[in-house]
Amino acid sequence: MGLFIMDYRVLFDAVPGLYLILTPDLAIAAVNDAYARATLIDKNAVIGMHLFDVFPDNPGDPAADGVRNLRISLRRVLELRLPDTMRVQRYDVRGADGIFVERYWSPVNTPLLDSDGEVQWIIHRAEDVTGLVRQHREGAAWDQIARDQQHMMDEMRGANFGLSCTREENRRL
Repeated sequence: MGLFIMDYRVLFDAVPGLYLILTPDLAIAAVNDAYARATLIDKNAVIGMHLFDVFPDNPGDPAADGVRNLRISLRRVLELRLPDTMRVQRYDVRGADGIFVERYWSPVNTPLLDSDGEVQWIIHRAEDVTGLVRQHREGAAWDQIARDQQHMMDEMRGANFGLSCTREENRRL
């Protein structure tokens, strides 16, 4: 069997998952192609930049808390040296035109430790769940419409019953 020499960068770029590698001070060390496409960034332009300079909160959304939540998760990873799975997050991304696009993510942050047990790298893996969140939201809206329609039908039945009782009383008189 021959010796295989792997080009790990090619493998990293080819995996379908969304991966970002960070330094312990949260500088971007590597971005795979899938992550770059999903987050609308030029992966070569962001290497060495601080994570939150590349991915700020949407200034048009006063309730945006993606930066705060991600910062908390990364702090836990650095302090505990353990993976941290975050709940689904709304974290809008900035398009090339500067306009933010609504996105929802399911992120996991995993430390890679050196031989002394110190965090050398953080692997940030995210799954874009925007479509699922929108489907759920639309489903919930349809459920509410169905509940509202059922309520109106129940009210109409009650009104019809009241009318039929009144008619019956009038016939007896």
